[in-house]
This record gives sequence, structure tokens and C-alpha cells, in this order.
Amino acid sequence: MLGEDELAADRMFLFADLQQIVIKQADDFRMGVQVRIAAHEVKEAARLQAETERIERETLSITIVGTAPLIVHRFDEKAKQMMLEAQQSKTRAKKEAKDPVAQFEASKYKLPDGRDGFPAVGFKAATVGAARLFDGISMVQVKQLIRVLGEGPEQLVPLVAPEPIMREDTVRVGMGTADLRYRAQYFPWSVELLVQYVPSQISVDSIVSLVDAGGIGGVGEWRPSSPKGATGSYGTWEVPG
Repeated sequence: MLGEDELAADRMFLFADLQQIVIKQADDFRMGVQVRIAAHEVKEAARLQAETERIERETLSITIVGTAPLIVHRFDEKAKQMMLEAQQSKTRAKKEAKDPVAQFEASKYKLPDGRDGFPAVGFKAATVGAARLFDGISMVQVKQLIRVLGEGPEQLVPLVAPEPIMREDTVRVGMGTADLRYRAQYFPWSVELLVQYVPSQISVDSIVSLVDAGGIGGVGEWRPSSPKGATGSYGTWEVPG
């Protein structure tokens, strides 16, 4: 008869018909049990291998074209230093006279080679937010399944656009005090997004639809999806075709 190891408790589920097969000749019974156990072990090994294989990832190129001007406002080093000094209760230097051109230049995002760009994370956030417009997929799923690739230390996506113009806008700061801001505005503009995704979990068509819908909320200053206002109309885009 079979040894105890062959009919161990963790394998008994393979023999729901034990009462029927146990009446076979000893050799036939042993052979049948061994074949069944071997088949199970092969199947289990395949399952474990599938579970531990690396998740396949692919990269998709999607061109988006701006349907409204893109306004950028990079948080420059000078502003960071002023905020740090305020948090550390240090005495700040006398406020310098406003330099519109310097503020305009500081508002741009620059790649290491000098090209203008925009943070990849902004395009991903817009794409993730667009999941609200679709049934059958959540923002959490999109956030986990895609990544918009950027370049350089700031992970920027290069902008394809003519030289930006300098905007002068009145903004409210602090306790509602009015101030002037000088920022770069690009139009026309376009971007080639490189989207890394998990093909086993989301299709190319779904990604293109999400990226296209992300253009409804837009990126940059005064975008429609800005949490600070409901009247923005800048930074929107579409996927051509």
C-alpha cells in the first residue's frame, strides 16, 4: 500500500473519490495515486511560477496637442528660500523691487539641455483624474497601472512650442492682498507623452481615452481642474485623430 507521505493530509483533497479507487488492485491503485499527485505538483509549480514572474511593462507614445494656452509657474529657489526663512523665524532681507523679466524666466521649467518642459507628474495627475469620467475603472487603478516618463532631475516632459509670451496677472496672496505675477504662457503647444503601463491589466485604447479625457481638466495655472478655482480654461488638450 501507499506510504504515509503519499497520502499526507495536505494531499487528501486530491482523493475525493478515495472510496471508489481504493478497491483497485494495489499496483493499479498506487500508480493512479502517483500520477494524480504528479499532475498536481506540475500544475502547482506552474501556478507558483506565474505568481512570481515579473510584471510585464510596455511603453506607449501619445502625442497631445494643446487646445488652450499653457501657463506655467515653477516654484523658484528664491521663493523657497523666503518660505524657509519665514518658517525658521529668521529676519528676512528687505523686499526687493519686483523684476518682471526675472520672474517670467523663473516661472519656466527647464530641462538640463535648456529646452522648456513641464512636469510629467502633472500629465499623470490629469490622466488619473479622468478616471472619474469612465465606468469600470477607478482612479486608484489608473494611478497604479500607468506612469508618465519624464527627463532630468525634475522629471520633465519636453514642450514643443514657440517662445512663450510673458503674462502679467493680478493674484491674491496671503490675507487677500493683491499682487502682480509674471509667468510664461505657451501657445500653440504639444507634447509627446511616453506612458509606461501594464498590458495585462489595461489596454492601449483605454490609456489613449484616459489621456485624451485628462485634457478636459488640463495642467498648469488656471486649468479647469484646479482646486483653487472653478473658472479656469487654460492648459487643456486633446489627442489628435
